[in-house]
Amino acid sequence: MKLARPDVFHPLIVLAGCPQQVAGDGDDDALVAALRQRGLHARWTSWDDPEAGGADLVILRATHDYPGRLDEFLAWTTTVQNLLNPPAVVSWNVDRRYLADLAHRGVPTVPGQVYAAGERVELPRTGSVFVSPTVGTGTRCFTDRSAAAAHVAELHEAGQRVLLQPGGADPQTVLVFLGGAPSHAFTTQDGVLRQAEPDFEIWDVGAAALAAAANPAELLYARVHLIGRRVLELQLVDPSLGWRRLDAGTRDLAQRQFAVSVESALDRLGFGPLSHRGP
Repeated sequence: MKLARPDVFHPLIVLAGCPQQVAGDGDDDALVAALRQRGLHARWTSWDDPEAGGADLVILRATHDYPGRLDEFLAWTTTVQNLLNPPAVVSWNVDRRYLADLAHRGVPTVPGQVYAAGERVELPRTGSVFVSPTVGTGTRCFTDRSAAAAHVAELHEAGQRVLLQPGGADPQTVLVFLGGAPSHAFTTQDGVLRQAEPDFEIWDVGAAALAAAANPAELLYARVHLIGRRVLELQLVDPSLGWRRLDAGTRDLAQRQFAVSVESALDRLGFGPLSHRGP
């Protein structure tokens, strides 16, 4: 472990949660230690805590209440000194309209239809359907039409617009990128994530989605959910990285990659551990 030196500036890093989960849901519990292995010091704080606003770097990890506080949240992202992922990426990614942008930029995506409250919703007569709010995460797959309709009604009751996307027989894959590079992946079986090793063509689709969204080098993390070789969802705000679903060896390597990516971002932003000397 690198030891802290009193004559070296150590940037204040905040892992941002929300009032309901200031320190996240437990999946990221090892990140503070992983960062410390690189000589980086981080602490958990709710995103709306003044301490977060004064940090040298804020990393969004559990800001799960932003859909209900969207205007406030997006305004706050522009006041943070340095934010990962960057504010422009966050504001683009909070609404599923980004899928149309990806498709326009040549990324194969799963088509969908958006329904506002009060609109007549047309569910597929057969096969599965993915139901998600247009703002935030929470995509769910249904094979039962009545259950899907009930969930749509629940989202509409909460004031959410709803996106419906068809399922199908193609396998589901979840890709995780760290620092713009492939890290680890999962397949979904009956709604459960299981560690996997997708072929390079799957990773290429994910990489294309990142490149269409932003400069991949500026993204600390990304989570891409695919059906076959089509993007169902791209999460760039505060995606779950699935640490607890990895075997110990893969998890250690991936968390080291996360910490190295944070270190690289600090260097790029001028806040590397050796960039400033103390008094």
